[in-house]
Amino acid sequence: MIPPAKDIKQDPNAFTSTQLPRDGDWGQMTTSFGAPITDDIPPLTVGERGPILLQDFHLIDKLAHFDRERVPERVVHAKGAGAHGYFEVTKDVSHLTSAKFLSQVGKRTPMFARFSTVIPESGSADTVRNPRGFALKFYTEEGNFDMVGNNTPVFFDNVLASFVDIIHPQKRDPRTHMFNPDMFWDRFTLRPVSFHQLLIQFSNRGTPDGYRHMHGFSSHTYKLINSEGVPHYVKWHFRTDQGIKNLKAEEAVKWAGKDPDYATRDLFNAIERGDYPSWTLYFQVLTEEEAYNYKYDVFDVTKVISKKDFPLQEVGRFVLNRNPENYFAEVEQAAFAPAHMVPGIAPSPDPLLQGRLFSYTDAHLHRLGPNYNLLPINSPIKPANNTMRDGAMQFSDNYGRKTNYYPNSFGGPHPNRSIFEGEKDWFVSGKVGRYRKDASEKDYEQPRALYRLLDKTEQQDLVDNLAKDVSLTQPFIQKRVLEVLGRIDNEFRSRVEAFLRKENPDL
Repeated sequence: MIPPAKDIKQDPNAFTSTQLPRDGDWGQMTTSFGAPITDDIPPLTVGERGPILLQDFHLIDKLAHFDRERVPERVVHAKGAGAHGYFEVTKDVSHLTSAKFLSQVGKRTPMFARFSTVIPESGSADTVRNPRGFALKFYTEEGNFDMVGNNTPVFFDNVLASFVDIIHPQKRDPRTHMFNPDMFWDRFTLRPVSFHQLLIQFSNRGTPDGYRHMHGFSSHTYKLINSEGVPHYVKWHFRTDQGIKNLKAEEAVKWAGKDPDYATRDLFNAIERGDYPSWTLYFQVLTEEEAYNYKYDVFDVTKVISKKDFPLQEVGRFVLNRNPENYFAEVEQAAFAPAHMVPGIAPSPDPLLQGRLFSYTDAHLHRLGPNYNLLPINSPIKPANNTMRDGAMQFSDNYGRKTNYYPNSFGGPHPNRSIFEGEKDWFVSGKVGRYRKDASEKDYEQPRALYRLLDKTEQQDLVDNLAKDVSLTQPFIQKRVLEVLGRIDNEFRSRVEAFLRKENPDL
């Protein structure tokens, strides 16, 4: 009998050593259906050199399973590393949210974190210039809560339909199957709202020194609702307790060749030696009135909220203290989605967030199947209870004889309407239409402030990193880059232009 899987969320004694144990006996080898295997190497043949017989079930089963070992790779966030840990509340925030896992100081919640590069494939290097995914799954008593963020406080665009079109030009050229700087810079110069994210990406922050030395952000604004139904709008900040460290461009390239798994190895080894990484969670909190009257649109993910206007408020801390036992089962099959929320936490009107509420869950349904929530890494502590049934890979008891419809007269699951009764009504009205958001002066203000915030060395690194990449594009694209940079800061433009003219004097 195949032993039941360990509870990978709770078992602190799961074996994680990088060296395989040499003692002990793992028992009789069997087929996938439990029959003992007499020999795993030679196939069943007609004579010593004759053809292989189709009746060799174990051989056929082994090959067929091997052919299906890979699930579809994530379209984004394909290369990543993960670890288990816990989140502990350190400050009282019960006045902001009714979420039980945030209800009292000292409360601990088991969790799982996955860090990743965003654009490259699974076999790519950890140190490429790219945003980093920062995904957290909290196993709360009210269900799973996923915070699916990045290591940058902003993102490339604020329009839902653009989500596809900011990924495609960063992927491979449809003809050459190579990365194409023309595609990258053509798209983003035609949407200058992207340059806040690009300035972060081409600074040294775009190549963090491993996953332990970077901050994490919700990027989007979320809504919190307290037990009295009063809402607040909140940005989530996860600040590394290890301190920020970044790699210079030449260091990142060196490590990409020397150790493509640089960040993965650093995280795993730190946890193995007991040097557990941690991050402190802070909120930026706005009332409804403050959110809707702020000088920038707080629901625009290309903008930040100034810490001077709304200081960070400490909430808690998470610690990663256990490596996965099996990468595929726990990291590759981990499925994070912004739509996975618990009472007391809700989405905001951020249009990109609204789209991600659908897209991430839909991607998991495609990649892992309709019952991905039953996989141990994704299953909640409190078992799900609803009328959804069947589907591919339904490996639970499928709710047995319980009724599969609602309402019913036979004790089936029923909603608890009291949970959200206290929530304040959210009034929305307006004409249905396609409301275009073109670039305005406000879209250049925060990139300008970021550039001027950098010290001279950091500015020079940004200029060099950006200009080297832009120099690989056609002249008409280079001119468009300079036009956008001129709107941000004339000195910035001049420094990039001087670099480009060395390569192309006729620019």
